[in-house]
Amino acid sequence: MGCGTKEPKITQLCLAAIQRLMSHEVVSETAAGNIINMLWQLMENSLEELKLLQTVLVLLTTNTVVHDEALSKAIVLCFRLHFTKDNITNNTAAATVRQVVTVVFERMVAEDERHRDIIEQPVLVQANSNRRSVSTLKPCAKDAYMLFQDLCQLVNADAPYWLVGMTEMTRTFGLELLESVLNDFPQVFLQHQEFSFLLKERVCPLVIKLFSPNIKFRQGSSTSSSPAPVEKPYFPICMRLLRVVSVLIKQFYSLLVTECEIFLSLLVKFLDADKPQWLRAVAVESIHRLCVQPQLLRSFCQSYDMKQHSTKVFRDIVNALGSFIQSLFLVPPTGNPATTNQAGNNNSGGTVSAPANSGMLGIGGGVTLLPAFEYRGTWIPILTITVQGSAKATYLEMLDKVEPPTIPEGYAMSVAFHCLLDLVRGITSMIEGELGEVEAECQTITETASSPTQSSEEQELQSTSDQMDKEIVNRAVWEEMVNACWCGLLAALSLLLDASTDEAATENILKAELTMAALCGRLGLITSRDAFITAICKGSLPPHYALTVLNTTSAATLSNKSYSIQGQNVMMISPSSESHQQVVAVGQPLAVQPQGTVMLTSKNIQCMRTLLNLAHCHGAVLGTSWQLVLATLQHLVWILGLKPSSGGALKPGRAVEGPSTVLTTAVMTDLPVISNILSRLFESSQYLDDVSLHHLINALCSLSLEAMDMAYGNNKEPSLFAVAKLLETGLVNMHRIEILWRPLTGHLLEKVCQHPNSRMREWGAEALTSLIKAGLTFNHDPPLSQNQRLQLLLLNPLKEMSSINHPDIRLKQLECVLQILQSQGDSLGPGWPLVLGVMGAIRNDQGESLIRTAFQCLQLVVTDFLPTMPCTCLQIVVDVAGSFGLHNQELNISLTSIGLLWNISDYFFQRGETIEKELNKEEAVQQKQAEEKGVALNRPFHPAPPFDCLWLCLYAKLGELCVDPRPAVRKSAGQTLFSTIGAHGTLLQHSTWHTVIWKVLFHLLDRVRESSTTADKEKIESGGGNILIHHSRDTAEKQWAETWVLTLAGVARIFNTRRYLLQPLGDFSRAWDVLLDHIQSAALSKNNEVSLAALKSFQEILQIVSPVRDSDKPETPPAVNVPVPVLLGPISGPGLSRPFVRTDSIGERLGRYGSSEPPTVTDELEDLNLWWAAWNTWYRIGSESTKPPVTFDKLTFIPSQPFLTALIQIFPALYQHIKTGFNMDDLQKLGVILHSAVSVPISSDASPFILPSYTEAVLTSLQEAVLTALDVLQKAICVGPENMQIMYPAIFDQLLAFVEFSCKPPQYGQLETKHIANAKYNQIQLFAPAEWVALNYVPFAERSLEVVVDLYQKTACHKAVVNEKVLQNIIKTLRVPLSLKYSCPSESTWKLAVSSLLKVLSIGLPVARQHASSGKFDSMWPELANTFEDFLFTKSIPPDNLSIQEFQRNESIDVEVVQLISTEILPYANFIPKEFVGQIMTMLNKGSIHSQSSSFTEAEIDIRLREEFSKMCFETLLQFSFSNKVTTPQEGYISRMALSVLLKRSQDVLHRYIEDERLSGKCPLPRQQVTEIIFVLKAVSTLIDSLKKTQPENVDGNTWAQVIALYPTLVECITCSSSEVCSALKEALVPFKDFMHPPASKVQNGES
Repeated sequence: MGCGTKEPKITQLCLAAIQRLMSHEVVSETAAGNIINMLWQLMENSLEELKLLQTVLVLLTTNTVVHDEALSKAIVLCFRLHFTKDNITNNTAAATVRQVVTVVFERMVAEDERHRDIIEQPVLVQANSNRRSVSTLKPCAKDAYMLFQDLCQLVNADAPYWLVGMTEMTRTFGLELLESVLNDFPQVFLQHQEFSFLLKERVCPLVIKLFSPNIKFRQGSSTSSSPAPVEKPYFPICMRLLRVVSVLIKQFYSLLVTECEIFLSLLVKFLDADKPQWLRAVAVESIHRLCVQPQLLRSFCQSYDMKQHSTKVFRDIVNALGSFIQSLFLVPPTGNPATTNQAGNNNSGGTVSAPANSGMLGIGGGVTLLPAFEYRGTWIPILTITVQGSAKATYLEMLDKVEPPTIPEGYAMSVAFHCLLDLVRGITSMIEGELGEVEAECQTITETASSPTQSSEEQELQSTSDQMDKEIVNRAVWEEMVNACWCGLLAALSLLLDASTDEAATENILKAELTMAALCGRLGLITSRDAFITAICKGSLPPHYALTVLNTTSAATLSNKSYSIQGQNVMMISPSSESHQQVVAVGQPLAVQPQGTVMLTSKNIQCMRTLLNLAHCHGAVLGTSWQLVLATLQHLVWILGLKPSSGGALKPGRAVEGPSTVLTTAVMTDLPVISNILSRLFESSQYLDDVSLHHLINALCSLSLEAMDMAYGNNKEPSLFAVAKLLETGLVNMHRIEILWRPLTGHLLEKVCQHPNSRMREWGAEALTSLIKAGLTFNHDPPLSQNQRLQLLLLNPLKEMSSINHPDIRLKQLECVLQILQSQGDSLGPGWPLVLGVMGAIRNDQGESLIRTAFQCLQLVVTDFLPTMPCTCLQIVVDVAGSFGLHNQELNISLTSIGLLWNISDYFFQRGETIEKELNKEEAVQQKQAEEKGVALNRPFHPAPPFDCLWLCLYAKLGELCVDPRPAVRKSAGQTLFSTIGAHGTLLQHSTWHTVIWKVLFHLLDRVRESSTTADKEKIESGGGNILIHHSRDTAEKQWAETWVLTLAGVARIFNTRRYLLQPLGDFSRAWDVLLDHIQSAALSKNNEVSLAALKSFQEILQIVSPVRDSDKPETPPAVNVPVPVLLGPISGPGLSRPFVRTDSIGERLGRYGSSEPPTVTDELEDLNLWWAAWNTWYRIGSESTKPPVTFDKLTFIPSQPFLTALIQIFPALYQHIKTGFNMDDLQKLGVILHSAVSVPISSDASPFILPSYTEAVLTSLQEAVLTALDVLQKAICVGPENMQIMYPAIFDQLLAFVEFSCKPPQYGQLETKHIANAKYNQIQLFAPAEWVALNYVPFAERSLEVVVDLYQKTACHKAVVNEKVLQNIIKTLRVPLSLKYSCPSESTWKLAVSSLLKVLSIGLPVARQHASSGKFDSMWPELANTFEDFLFTKSIPPDNLSIQEFQRNESIDVEVVQLISTEILPYANFIPKEFVGQIMTMLNKGSIHSQSSSFTEAEIDIRLREEFSKMCFETLLQFSFSNKVTTPQEGYISRMALSVLLKRSQDVLHRYIEDERLSGKCPLPRQQVTEIIFVLKAVSTLIDSLKKTQPENVDGNTWAQVIALYPTLVECITCSSSEVCSALKEALVPFKDFMHPPASKVQNGES
């Protein structure tokens, strides 16, 4: 009533009161009706509208009393208030209506809840014509039903049945209400058939009808020719309709299968490019709502796509999205009116929208900031629209907009993009989840089935088969879903991937592609799997990258033209958006022809990471598409410049390697991560099953083959990806290596390691060797030691690498061997022959580093592993070590390998017994096998026992090395061979020595001799590199000489030290002859070094001397009677680098043979024949070597002094053994050799070293030796039998021949020798041909002379000496130096000759007198007279520098001779031939007169000094002239004659002197005149003295008269000015006092 007043205030109060009542639920049904009526009136009067609405709401919500008409009236009231003029009221009313509608349905739900327990009989719903009542429904339900039905009516613009009193209604509001009911109370429609009926019969047709304008409308065809104007789509309705459809599909799909098919087809149509943008946007939002519900999508697939004649709805949705996305790129946004009409012809004539502009600028200005898609100039920003997985729409929510909103650019794209992502995410997670469940169930079933109990078995089987059926059904659905959607998805995603400029977006796209690929893989859908993988692969590579694998597969599988839009195939994505991608790397493409560089963008890298992810997480399902994945990775790795490192992991290469690889810092930080993932990817291969693993390996192999093809024919860096990854895969799958070993190693060995590209090969080898090493070190089960087959399997590829010729491969192989030895050496066992074979397979031409590495391995074996290897491998070790010695690449290796052989021999020596046992055992086994096969046992040196054979192999190897072309190797090998034979030879069986001598030693000597004699004489400039070669080794010939020396010395030493072993061998004398023959040919070789050494060896085998350590020190002749020691001290051959330490002292040797008979130590060879063989050899050597050559040029070979010395020194010792048979012939032979030897000159180069300085009177060692030899002979003759005495004269002859050398050095053939004094020994002329210098023979001749004198003193009376006129010969020989006197080469010579003559005469003259009658000495006297004459009146001039004392000494020698004449000859004149005496007198006369020449010349000055001599002559002459009765008148005449001539001459000289003195005035006279006068004066005084001493009766009176007549002349001289003359004058005048008698009384007749 209060309300009825219509007074505002009262009404307010009343309404408030009513509300309060209602809220206390005190209102009955009728009261409620009244209230509603009252409210209606108020409404009609437009009073308190808001309060009214509030009241209605309270009334309806607090309780359920309002029903049926009352309810409908209340609802109508609200509706009517919604359409007032007042905005606030309108809005409030709208809200109230919504709430009321909700309340109505909530009541129904509540009612259902209450009645749920009572099971209802289902009643058929008829399509009853009376729509007002539905008898079967309960009250609340009925209200709801009526309300919903009227809402449909209203929307359809029909009159409502129930809501009576409606005045107006909008469709938009109606649709909103419908949607909210459908959305909020789906269970109502699903549980009540009446409601379901409404849905089918009313709602769906309504929606389809309302959609019609949208379907017919074509944008851009407004000027269409159709007669009826087309109704334009109206945004608010369209949008609400779509919301309704979304709800219908989402909530009632199961009821409305057919209708939904229509709705979905419509949705797909709304995406067409000719629909308004807002419509497309809203449609996309609707589709998005579906895409987030995978189960729904699944039902679509089952309901439509899998049915035969149904539309493929699911496929269409996906394809539509794809086409939609593509169309967005092709059609410019409608927001730009200028371009609306040019659909698909983007930008070609209209202005470009601003964002596109900004995108364009991005090309130059770096990267655009907004995340966007950019494709062919169309730039579409990506808006963040929803959280992933929820479809939160923007435009479907714009319920207040009437005009279509402007859609921001990129919105539709963003939604479509999210649709795709959510679609993929949903499907994959759903299917994978279900798959997972199935697999889990299978797992549990198999597990329980493996231990079933009897009873449950059938039930098990039942459940299993159910399971199977269910899985088959499921699998069909899954496959259909994937098959339906993959093409469209792939097309859209690829396009987006290409267009994406945003990292997050790219990431999402890739994730979608990855999950799809993995899913297809799991479901076994090969084509689709490969297609997705291809897409990711293409994304990883730069645009248009030529990669065959991808192009072929994509062409095959993706040529579905069904979604080409305007003729442009979806798949043919031509990337155009590269400009907006940040380029992060620039690199070389991996192609045969270099093609410039390619760029990788950050997107490529993202794709790559996805690819890695795919392979890593889903490797097991990749199967054949490993090929794609790996090929792509290979190319990427290549472009990024990742290079394989150890173990196959890829590491960023150094920037240096690819000059064209440029990486930004962004990607640099990524690289380690990428390389890490790459490695992890292959590590995870260990979890793959065998089949997948084989897929992976096959893919890698074929990839590798491709890379190899590409690397053929050029030396570009190849791609090593495949090889590196094969290695990595092998390494992680070591536990099951046998299943992949053969394909893996086979590929690496046959293909990769033999590839011409070095980098490729190197990695092939790296991979192979790493695998082998890993395989050997891996902890296999059972261990390798018990699994020889596996061990040999693993080692076999190592051996097979030997057949590859590339040195780099071999180097890797050897490094591998080295590492294997270092880590596994002890456990190789049966693998040894393989490993040793690898080292031995290295050939000479394979380069230094190879050989060096192989050799390191060998060294390791020899130093560490000999004891652990089977003894049968020892021979292989010897062979391998020997082969290294023969390699001529690296000298040090050859030398060290010889050292190794020495070590090996030591090892044999120390472990001899065990080795012998093992070898014998092995031999027995082999023997047996050979017998069974009926073949002979084939082994080198067969008959010898196996251990000896091992030694012989070693010796034979060393023997080969002894004739190596390189001198150092020969030297070292020789030393080693002889020392091993020396040190360890005693281990050999006695019979084996035969082989050693003939097969090893003599064989070696033959080869060395041959090589030496044919060696080249060309000078070798340098020894390789910058080693200077000493001149003594600068030709091949000289170098071979050294080898010859060493070998000969070695063999000789063995003959010497092992004689006790060799002599019993039977053919010792033959061996001896062969050895002597070798010594002879060496001694006669035209090489000083060899020849000298040959003699040393000769001495050694004759056991004369132990080799002197210093090869240049000549041997001193041994004292003959000292026994020569057999045992030598440390021996060192000439020029050896190390002394050989001799291990067998005699004591040891005796000890060692203690069991058998002790060896007889022979001091000399008992067998005379052997000695005579030695003498013959000696004679041949001597005569050949000293025979002067016929012609001389600068190459003529002349034996050296040390050689000759050594040769001659051998004789005395040799002579001791052959003296019994030594006869005159032999002596002749000896003499020839001695003479020739002494005559050999020496080259001026050598002279300073050999010759004593000229003044020293020293013999050279050769001369010493010669004299020693003669001395030995002479002593032997002395004590020898009578018949030997006849050899004396021969010895004298020999010695005298030597004496002659003092004045007349011997000639050596036609060779011109210079005397040493004028041989220019001149450093500068080193290269001039050597001049030959005759030795200073004086000391030798003088020593020979002394020997002669000594010998003559002993043997003067020997018959042979007398008969052979030895004395005459001596005198004759001495005459030469005596006559030369001062002209002798050495002053000492004539002095010695004089003294020797005197000595010899003192002994010989008595003998001669004794034999005077026999006439044996007749011819001697004239010789003697001439000798005296030549000596006393020599034609040679004394040297100017002779001192007075010297002269006086020389004069005293002359005086001695005269004395000898006066004492030994003249007294015995009656025994001496008369002519001889006459000659003597004449001589004395000559001596006393001094000179007959009338003029004094310079030459005669010296005579002035021989006063004593003159005196002596005078005295002797006078004594014999005056004292005796003159026997012949002739004699007296001679003396008288002589005196008068002398006196006459004195007179003349004095006269001339006085004359000259007067004329010269003050000037002194010439020195010679003064000297002359002095001499004359002295002679006068001497004469007077002599006359006085003589018997007066012997002096002729005439003589006295002449003397006195001199007096006046002498007096005249007193005036002379020279003091010297005066003093002489004084001496001359004094004797005249004796003539001063008082005058006699009677003067006789005057002076005459």
